[in-house]
Amino acid sequence: MTLRIAEQVGLSDVGRHRQTNEDSYLTASPVFAVADGMGGARAGEVASKMAVEEFTSASGEGTPEERLARIATSANRRIWEHAQADESRAGMGTTLTSVIVGDGEITIGHVGDSRAYRLRDHELEQLTHDHSLVAELERRGELRHEEAESHPQKNIITRALGPEPDVEVDTHTHSAQPGDVYLLCSDGLTTMVSEDRVADILRAGGTLSETAQRLVDEANRRGGKDNTTVVLLRLDAGEAGDGDASAGGETLVGDEAEEVREGVAAATAQRTEAPDSGVGALERPRRPAAAPPVRKGGPLRTALRMLVPLLVTAVVVGGLYLGARQVYFLGTSDNGVVTLYRGLPYDLPFGIELYSEDFESSVPASAIPQQRRERVLDHELRSRDDAADLVKALEQERLNR
Repeated sequence: MTLRIAEQVGLSDVGRHRQTNEDSYLTASPVFAVADGMGGARAGEVASKMAVEEFTSASGEGTPEERLARIATSANRRIWEHAQADESRAGMGTTLTSVIVGDGEITIGHVGDSRAYRLRDHELEQLTHDHSLVAELERRGELRHEEAESHPQKNIITRALGPEPDVEVDTHTHSAQPGDVYLLCSDGLTTMVSEDRVADILRAGGTLSETAQRLVDEANRRGGKDNTTVVLLRLDAGEAGDGDASAGGETLVGDEAEEVREGVAAATAQRTEAPDSGVGALERPRRPAAAPPVRKGGPLRTALRMLVPLLVTAVVVGGLYLGARQVYFLGTSDNGVVTLYRGLPYDLPFGIELYSEDFESSVPASAIPQQRRERVLDHELRSRDDAADLVKALEQERLNR
């Protein structure tokens, strides 16, 4: 059966905590991709842009799997060479999840922890395997899925484009059916929104533009700690040339991806620009808060009842905070780089963190051999001198390779 791409959309948002967008995406039917960059000095934005730009210069020779693998390995080499030539871009890299829609099938190329999903008959299935430390521990049976979802090291990726001169690319092909909906996304969505909730949003119906906006809004509503990028496409029966949606697409990169397409803006409710983002991040206008319910017992008793738990919480948190200032541990930053943190590796309710960043090294976690990586990044509490010495040793080892 001949299939066509009946509908497609791409959308990216800077989130609620970042100042720049290091994600890039490609919608150039029948090829689609999402890349999530990492690295300081805007290097992540450069890396993800280089990855998606590789699709425009690559030849169409070979099978779809061969083509996607060739594009990814070529992009990897370009990013690595760029980082070697510019010291400020050391450690730059990006994930890449891409698809080619063929005749009755869809082919995936994948490196990193961005993801590809398929919604078929109301069932959501993840089609890619995360190349991350936590995902590997889960696959080996050392972590349960529930533990992996909240693990403090879930942002450590074990494979990416750029950190090393060569990279292994996962490629596989799946049969496709009319009605299939495919989602490509950066981990800014999946770290904020559970798979069950993603499935609910995809099942809710409406246009893909509306669905993409709902996914991004949900990630931001739950914290928006990272850039969030989604690409959606829906297949239907028909000739490949049917419908405008199959006739080509666009590439949106970095901060350019913050420009929401006219089709998305027309299909969703009016939104206002977030005042401090500087990159066109959008949010829905807030509704006026409802009047608080009247409580029995009088205002004084109500105030005391509310104040006592708050005071107890404040004392406990204060004690933990003061104690946490004396210890340090190694972890990774949001960019996947080995980072020295001061404090305890725990998050409390209400967004309270018992740690703060001391300094970020030049060593991407993915560049450390796996067995050593698990020992180094196990959040062991150390003195500052011991932790700093370990970071210096890692940096020296990287220079000596």
